[in-house]
This record gives sequence, C-alpha cells and structure tokens, in this order.
Amino acid sequence: MGPNLFEPYAVDVAARVPGGRVLEIACGTGRVTRHLLARGLEVVATDLHEPMLEVAKQRAPGATFQQADAQALPFPDASFDAVVCQFGLMFVPDKPLAIREMRRVLRPGGVAIAAVWDQLEANPASELLHMTARSTVSSAEFMAIPFSLGDVAMLRELFGPDATIETVAKMGESPTAGDLATGFVRGNPLWNQLVEAGIDAEAFQRLIAELLAADYGERPCRTPLSAHVITTH
Repeated sequence: MGPNLFEPYAVDVAARVPGGRVLEIACGTGRVTRHLLARGLEVVATDLHEPMLEVAKQRAPGATFQQADAQALPFPDASFDAVVCQFGLMFVPDKPLAIREMRRVLRPGGVAIAAVWDQLEANPASELLHMTARSTVSSAEFMAIPFSLGDVAMLRELFGPDATIETVAKMGESPTAGDLATGFVRGNPLWNQLVEAGIDAEAFQRLIAELLAADYGERPCRTPLSAHVITTH
C-alpha cells in the first residue's frame, strides 16, 4: 500500500517541516522519515511496534529510532522544533492525550504537523475495498478505523481553534492493480478474517484487483486520495 496511499503524503508532509530537530511519531516503515532525512533534518523517529522500526532502520539510515507510545512520549519538555505524525493518530486510543504530548515536547515557536485520512467516501478505492469486504464478511469493519478522523469539525475540537486544517487531494499510483489489491487485502486484519470465515482469500484478492483495474486502470493503477493535514504551533 505504501507507494499508492502513503508516498504522496509523505512528500507533502515532509516539505511542510520548517527545519530543526524533528520528532516523528508512528513512523511505520520510515516512508516520511526518508523524506525528512533527504532535507538534511535531524530526525528522531518513533513507533509503538519494534518490527516496524526494524524495517525503518534499514530504509532510513541516518535517523535515530526509538520505540515510543504516542500517549507517553519518553522525551523532556520542549526538546523538538517540530513533531510530525502521518496517518498514525487514528489508531491512538487517547487522541487528546497524544496531541498534548506532541505539544509538550515542542520548543517555543515549534510546529506540530499531523495527517489523517479524509472521509472514506472521499477515498473511493479504499471505500471499494471496505464495501466489498463487508458484503463478504459482515464483521469486516477494519477500514472504519483509518478513516475515523475524516470530520473536520472533530479535528477542530481535537486540535483547537488556532490549528490550520487543510484538505489535500492527491493521486496514488501502484505499478499494477494487483499490487494494490495485495496491499489492501493482506495489509490489515481482513485476510485473517476471510480465512477464519472459510472464504477463499486468494479469490477475494483477485476480485479486488479486477474491481480496481476496472475503475482505476491495470498498469498503472491510479486512485484519487484525500486527507486532512493539520498544522498547529
């Protein structure tokens, strides 16, 4: 899923960081980290999950990596010039606490930048997966979590009246529809849900590939994306 869903916004978010010492929260496999390093920034990249960090260390050498919970950052007050979190806040149980932690570790004049997905219907390829999965396995609700912060009013309440919230449209691109289908079906709990329900997961993945190809092309597969980028000082 990385090249299609995450790369366009990784470039966008990294370009917004003004400079200085940067803390990245929920760095995953290091996609944003690479772009921050390419700008010559000092980067401390964190994630809750060690396996993610192990991949990120290989993909983004030059950053400092540390396991960390976004709700309890292991850093002193006012220790970073910028804090970045791309597509991680949706998965944090206590979102207000995580935002307070982001602000706590910022130096005076520092900036926090977070990206979250827009509504599911504004991301039609993901919506296609969600609706097809639900029609196959009624309990397949995972996609509701990544898209749970799509409401701008909710974001305004979380980040406060002084935050800038920009809705950013991008176009994601995968080499083939099959590549994107592989990421979609195997990159979340859906594959296991299909197997546990006795459904042919391989056949479901092929179906998703066919549907994506029909709507967005086979080679390459280009899908419209929409996300909110929040900036707060």
